[in-house]
Amino acid sequence: MHTTILALDLGTTTGWALRDRTGRITSGSQSFKPQRFEGGGMRYLRFGRWISEIQTSVSELQFLYFEEVRRHVSTDAAHAYGGFLATLTAWCEHHGIPYQGVPVGTIKKHATGKGNARKDAVMAAVRARGYLPTDDNEADALALLHWAIQQHDAAQED
Repeated sequence: MHTTILALDLGTTTGWALRDRTGRITSGSQSFKPQRFEGGGMRYLRFGRWISEIQTSVSELQFLYFEEVRRHVSTDAAHAYGGFLATLTAWCEHHGIPYQGVPVGTIKKHATGKGNARKDAVMAAVRARGYLPTDDNEADALALLHWAIQQHDAAQED
């Protein structure tokens, strides 16, 4: 029996990777682009519902990790990230699910050996593990999931 872990690369297009109890890994990316006639907070409500659907699909989500971004391309990106992060951490607190942010450099170093690796290097590293990510968001989530799995496996051996 494996620990159920969800890894997220938060953003308007959120990358996700999930290891279920059987050890099976699934991944993808989900768009939370604001819809034409909805208010500004609706994308965060859709995000929260989406996480709840993932939790329901695995029956029990045990740990959640997210990519901790300190620098953003634009002010809009920073605001969106903050909204997703607030929604995520409140959701985790409400459901009693432990969560942890992992710095981008830590994830890149684990995936590629370089903490400042470019997006294409992370994509290549994830492909070398046998995955076919649709975009860099999914690749980042898969890289984060593999970092998290290594942490959990090491902790369980202690």
